[in-house]
Amino acid sequence: MLFIARELVVLGVCVVAFLAAAGEPKKSDPWEGAIQNFEKMDARNPPPKGAVLFLGSSSIVGWNLKKCFPDLAAINRGFGGSQIADSMRHVDRIVVPCEPKTIVFYAGDNDIASGKTPERVLADFKSLVARVHAALPKTRILFVSIKPSIARWKLVDRMRKANELIQEFTQTDERLGYVDVAKAMIGEDGKPLPDLFGGDGLHLSPKGYELWTSILKPFLADK
Repeated sequence: MLFIARELVVLGVCVVAFLAAAGEPKKSDPWEGAIQNFEKMDARNPPPKGAVLFLGSSSIVGWNLKKCFPDLAAINRGFGGSQIADSMRHVDRIVVPCEPKTIVFYAGDNDIASGKTPERVLADFKSLVARVHAALPKTRILFVSIKPSIARWKLVDRMRKANELIQEFTQTDERLGYVDVAKAMIGEDGKPLPDLFGGDGLHLSPKGYELWTSILKPFLADK
């Protein structure tokens, strides 16, 4: 009888734990709203096929593509605060339907700030590339190097390591490219140039975007 009672108690605890877990709300994707907005926008006004799609975090969000690339068929798919894995997770919804000829990708900044290692950043970028090329095997992917910033200067060594690893990876596939904006953002004192950033020392100023645009344009010429 004691054995049966003990078994019933264990079973009861398991049932309670199961019911509690089943009743817990599932964690929602923090970017679902942004992704749905892209889908609604595309449904109302379908983007052109074969365009250049800018994908990634807030540095992409703030890039005024019409002003910086007036002659380029460009699509902005940036959602601020995102990491590489966030873009990868939503490739099928916001990238594949557009069928871009080229993807300009910027992320990794938030990844390092969240504690991810350079090796993890590389692994996540590889996953993104694999996801894109599984559906769009001819699409070029240009990785814009993780920027050195005033606000995150203490993380610069890890960011540089991640850039180094990703640059090496891009050299293994002719469909990939590495756009080095980081070196041009450093002044003679070895620190980030202040006028390239806004007041928070993290996001780019108009001058910062002018610099990025000038560096990127040759990569998009005749492509």
